[in-house]
Amino acid sequence: MNKQYNHKEIEKKWQDHWQKNDSFKAEDFSKKTKFYALIEFPYPSGHGLHCGHIRAYSSMDIIARKRRMEGYNVLFPIGYDAFGLPTENYALKHKIHPRKVTDDNIKTFNEQLIASGFSFDFSRVIDTTNPEYYKFTQYIFLKLYENNLAYKSKTSVNFCPECKVVLANEESQGGKCDRCEHQVVQKEKDVWFLKITDYAQKLLDNLIELDFPERIKTEQENWIGKSVGARVNFPLSTGKNLEIFTTRPDTIFGATFMVIAPEHSLLVEEKALIKNYQEIAKYVEQTKDKTEMERVHFNKEKNGIKIDGIKAINPLTKKEIDIFVADYVMISYGTGAVMAVPGHDERDYEFAKKYKLPIKEVIKGGDLSKAAFTDTEKGILINSDILDGLEVSKAIPKILDYLETNKIGAKETNYKMKDWAFNRQRYWGEPIPIIYCESCKEVPVPYKDLPVMLPNIKNIEVTDTGESPLANVSEFVNTTCPKCGKKAKRETDTMPQWAGSSWYFLRYADPNNDKVLADYEKLKYWMQVDWYNGGMEHVTRHMIYSRFWNQFLYDIKLVPFREPYKKRSFQGLILGSDNEKMSKSRGNVVDPMEIINSLGADTLRLFMMFMAEYDQPVAWNDKAIQGCRRFIERLWRLQENVDFSLSKTEANVEIILHKTIKKVSEDIETMKFNTAIAQLMILLNEIEKSRLTLNDYLAILKLVNPFCPHVTEELNSLYAKNELVHSAWPIYDPQKLLTDECLYIVQINGKLKERIGLKRDLSDDDVEKLVLSDNRIIKILDNQKIKKIIVVKNRLVNIVI
Repeated sequence: MNKQYNHKEIEKKWQDHWQKNDSFKAEDFSKKTKFYALIEFPYPSGHGLHCGHIRAYSSMDIIARKRRMEGYNVLFPIGYDAFGLPTENYALKHKIHPRKVTDDNIKTFNEQLIASGFSFDFSRVIDTTNPEYYKFTQYIFLKLYENNLAYKSKTSVNFCPECKVVLANEESQGGKCDRCEHQVVQKEKDVWFLKITDYAQKLLDNLIELDFPERIKTEQENWIGKSVGARVNFPLSTGKNLEIFTTRPDTIFGATFMVIAPEHSLLVEEKALIKNYQEIAKYVEQTKDKTEMERVHFNKEKNGIKIDGIKAINPLTKKEIDIFVADYVMISYGTGAVMAVPGHDERDYEFAKKYKLPIKEVIKGGDLSKAAFTDTEKGILINSDILDGLEVSKAIPKILDYLETNKIGAKETNYKMKDWAFNRQRYWGEPIPIIYCESCKEVPVPYKDLPVMLPNIKNIEVTDTGESPLANVSEFVNTTCPKCGKKAKRETDTMPQWAGSSWYFLRYADPNNDKVLADYEKLKYWMQVDWYNGGMEHVTRHMIYSRFWNQFLYDIKLVPFREPYKKRSFQGLILGSDNEKMSKSRGNVVDPMEIINSLGADTLRLFMMFMAEYDQPVAWNDKAIQGCRRFIERLWRLQENVDFSLSKTEANVEIILHKTIKKVSEDIETMKFNTAIAQLMILLNEIEKSRLTLNDYLAILKLVNPFCPHVTEELNSLYAKNELVHSAWPIYDPQKLLTDECLYIVQINGKLKERIGLKRDLSDDDVEKLVLSDNRIIKILDNQKIKKIIVVKNRLVNIVI
């Protein structure tokens, strides 16, 4: 047997070898079939890799290594999503420039990724903060602007006074900043938007053709939030109309009052007629301090103010109804006005009860004296004139036809998803390439002048007014208009962190191109991404944003495929040993680098894939990881079983080996890594006392290699000429699985001693005779007296002595 297993020595040896020899370098335009494996590139924080990174990246590394052995030309790239608030906040706290923080963090991440044994193509590393990269992020923004998909508008935004930054709704859940937990306030600001709503239907339609788990498709469908309904004009007592959007026009006969958003233009347009305007104005002012999440939260108490002086008229019943201003109606959804049907909507029912408003039943069912009847997807219409007696499915098209024929309303589709707020008042981001000129107004920076460089400044503190620190840099702000040559000023807001991650998968195809974002022919060769893995937390915003950008670039003929990703998968969270999410405050964080140092990268990788079903959350277990280390040590000792004089695989080895090849091959493709590893452990148990041909042993090393690349490469190098990364993946023979033989486990006093291949379905007597006549068993028994023999058919023989 060769030297003892020393993980530090072996892992360092092969990591150096792989880096020196570019073992994982992808080849543009190779004649091999391409395979593009992608992971969500990391945000390079100062903490370095965490356990979630190891689990997420190990899965795609296993698949990439298997594909190489199957003969594919594999692109498995890595890069860094390095702009954003965490780095800037860290830089401010420690008084270090974010450029240095980012460079130091990337250096640490690179070292740790290599130490983890990942087979990334490090020749294609990208960094979103590199001007040669964000030059094309700015280029894409200008293309969006050029095509009327980027625009600026004044709107109410969530603003964190502590971080001094505008936050999306998802970044301010419960009215608090998710970075610093400070209370968020509402501010009126000029905001850049990307018109993602123009692509809402395309984003929905294309989901059908994508190999995404249903859970991910549902998340995206819910985020986009398509609703088909009608716009309906409700006449006002003033002679004007109030337009509403409803997804249930069949219930219009049950509309007994109306509610408008505090921001609705009616309040300004009809100010003179509103008798209680001052009371309403005070309510509107109070609303400004609430986040959207606080306003629409279903469980919050509904309150509002009735408009005194204006009534609406239900266009179907012709009855006058009250109009209320209430903060639970958002100006950004539909028309900012809703018809309230309290008989069949819990929110409207609660509101009607509070303000003693009429409640009318229009769909049969329930007891409206106790609660709204909301099970209304089916049912029969009542108290609804022309709709009486119709089922809901037939009532909806009839009322839509009636509304359009009588010019009361029209069918319309709405989306919950809003246009993408695309600017931040921070330093560490891509400058937005727009110039403001008194004569020419908004002027895009000419493409030839890209990139608009982020200036290297010392003071990156956000201004108290909420402006970007770039607003204080006169040499950056002051410029000349590209159109007229007059004095002009630059936009000082920067792009959100989502910008750089919305197209990075394209840049990997051609990371060093300084002329275009990526060569079209290279994109044709490498795209689409064949398999993309990441966290569930990114399957809405990041996935939808990046699909939107790719679809837009396809429409303007800069990329060859409409959809960027063919297949998407996700991993479950790794929890602390206390079954809680890992965090420093709980003291349950496991540092993967400590595990690599003490037990080895192969052990950590194996454990990460073995600990549970891949898409399920799982708690850390120190004892279980020791079991993975023992498996590797047993694999190391298995070389003792190689019999160089043995030319034919023994029957019992052949059956279990081909069964294992089949299962491991299939389980990797379905991401059942834990059962693949379990099968490898069964294989070792079954053959540990058997003789192996050299080819048997090398096939086993190939099967284990994607999980434990270092130890298997070392063992392979002792007995074979070719590296495993360049060898062929084992193929199972179906005929080897169809055998008349089965494997009997032979125990003596309940302890495993041997495995013997025998014909299936033999009688117990025949099994006893054959086992007792086997030379290995004779030697073990050594003439000891046998008390009894227990036979479990086709499985086990236990000899009691």
